[in-house]
Formats: sequence, C-alpha cells, structure tokens
Amino acid sequence: MAAAGHEQVVFHADDRTGLRAIIAIHSTALGPALGGVRFWQYASEADAVRDALRLSEAMTLKAAAAGLDQGGGKAVVLIDPARPRDEATLRALGRAIDELGGRYIAAEDVGATPRDMNWIALETPWVTGVDEADGGSGDPSPMTAIGVLHGIRAALREVFGDPSPAGRHVAVQGTGHVGSNAVRLLVEAGARVTVADVRPEGPDALASELGVEIVAPEEIVRLDCDVLSPCALGAVFTATTIPQLRCRAIAGAANNQLETPADGDALHARGVVYAPDFVVSAGGIINIAGEFGGYDRARQELRTRAIEETVGRVFDLARERGTSPARAAELFARERIAAVAPLAGRWRPGARTAWSQGRPLERLRGA
Repeated sequence: MAAAGHEQVVFHADDRTGLRAIIAIHSTALGPALGGVRFWQYASEADAVRDALRLSEAMTLKAAAAGLDQGGGKAVVLIDPARPRDEATLRALGRAIDELGGRYIAAEDVGATPRDMNWIALETPWVTGVDEADGGSGDPSPMTAIGVLHGIRAALREVFGDPSPAGRHVAVQGTGHVGSNAVRLLVEAGARVTVADVRPEGPDALASELGVEIVAPEEIVRLDCDVLSPCALGAVFTATTIPQLRCRAIAGAANNQLETPADGDALHARGVVYAPDFVVSAGGIINIAGEFGGYDRARQELRTRAIEETVGRVFDLARERGTSPARAAELFARERIAAVAPLAGRWRPGARTAWSQGRPLERLRGA
C-alpha cells in the first residue's frame, strides 16, 4: 500500500505476539529509507498511520538536509499495555523489516532501546543502533543532543551575532534521553537552563545534579528566555501557542514541532528565529548513518557539529528567498533531492552492499 507522496506503507500484524506495526517508506530517492522505530500507545490505528506518514516524510527531509545518502522511513508500533515487549515481539518486527529487503533500515526512536535493536538484529541486518560492543553505534540520543547544542549556537548567532550559550537563558521542554543530554551540554557551556517535563522525575534529577530551574509543563512555552528548545513530542507551535511565546529563538530536537506549515510563517512574522526541527535534530540519523562501512564515533561527532553550519545556511537561504526559515529548510532539502534523484533513482536491494558489512551480526545471531 502507498499513501500520497509515499512509496510504500506496510501494515504488519503477528497474532502469536500481538505485534501491530506500521512501516512507512516515504522516499528512497537518495538511498535506503532510514528512520526510527517508535513505540507508542496510540488512541487509534488511524492516529498511528498519521504519525508514521508525517515522521517518515520528516526523515526524508532530515537526511537530505544533512547531506546523507539515505531516504526517509519510520516504523510505529502500537503498544498494548496488556502485553510485554519481549524478544519474540521484537523478532517478529525484525522479520517484517527483513521482508522489505533493505528498503527500510530501522533505528531507535521514542520508547526504543539498544536492547530492542539487538533483538531486531537477530532477524535482519537492516537495523542500526545495536550495542557498540556488537559493532553498532548504540544509543543515538547523546549525538542528537550534540546536534541540538549546535543548532542552538546557530540560532544564537542569528539573534545576537554570537553563538556562545554562556550567559544565555535556554528553556528545554522534555527531559528524556535527548533533552537531559542537551541540558548537560548547555550547563557545561555556561547557559542558564530551565526545564519542564510532564514526568517530574526528569526535571527533579537534573535540578539535583546541575541546579537547573524547573517550571510547570504548561509554563515552559510562555517562559521569557533567549532560546526555547522543544525536546519532547511534536505540534508544539500552533495558532494558540505562538502568540504566547516570549523567546527570541527556537531550536530543539522534537520532530514536527509546527502543527501546520503556516505556523513557521507565523513564527517568522513574530520575529522569532526558528531553527527548523528536522535540521537541528539530525544528529541521531547522522550518527547511525555512520554505521555504513564501519562506525567511528569521533568522525560522526564531527559531522554532527556541522549542523551549526547547516542551520546557518538555512537562515541565509531564507533571507535570499524572502521566506521563513521553515520554508527555506524544506526548499534546501527538496532541492538536493531533486538534484540527486535523477542520478540515483529509487534504491533497490543490491544497490548498496556495505550496510551488512563491518558489524559482527553473527555474534548477535549466536553463530
């Protein structure tokens, strides 16, 4: 099955384990579709489909803007609280991924862990983020956080002419794996940091460890600060929330931060500098893409730091085209796809063979 603008959408159910998953492949124009596996308790299957479609398209833009030879995909798994997420369930998902023959490569996303990736890898080589001991890149969250820091630096340069976070006030929404790592990097860089999360344990731990300030989840978007960094779920900026903003700039890791494309225009009209989410959050995909041909963390961190330069190029393009950074970022990504796609065509199994080399998957399979 395909949706408008997507190459393929697969619904997978496994009666034995109760697995229900949707795998959306948006584009393979630049290479195999790379994107995370998201575990979430959706209100309905229709909600899960919408999430998979939006997130997979965002991954296409993210990979293109980051200069990667990958397309965009996403898998969403509908969590059933009554069933455990065990090895059998993850292996069933691995078999579903394997049936796609490499058109989709799995990675970690919300709710996923390196252990999950290890179990998926027992059934397919088309998976990233397995433990570093097994030749993978492990948890991508620390690298995503490095990208967030450099996205914030680019936004600060745009607003103040100086990229240093030292002495600046940054509000971080969400203190999960990415958000908490971003907070630590910001504090280390000398920023004043305020945090919020719907789960109080994250902010409480960071306040105890680093002395950061805490506000209520509903207050973080309205906080008077230099940079607001959304690092939780999407649709943060809407017709309702944008008039309430008191920040000078936005740069964070949450996917699909704008409820609609028009919201990027509204931010621009208000004079709020928006570092587009799919550019800022690319550290994770940059990191896992480094597993092609053998993973080297130092190399991928250097490439992730280049997000600062990429965000700056988006701001420059927005000025050149007389448009918002949100529109400019999409132009930046789609123009690269349009330039390269006629040369590459859609990716097919066998077009790239390096993926399954360089990682000792035999150890995972018990060989």
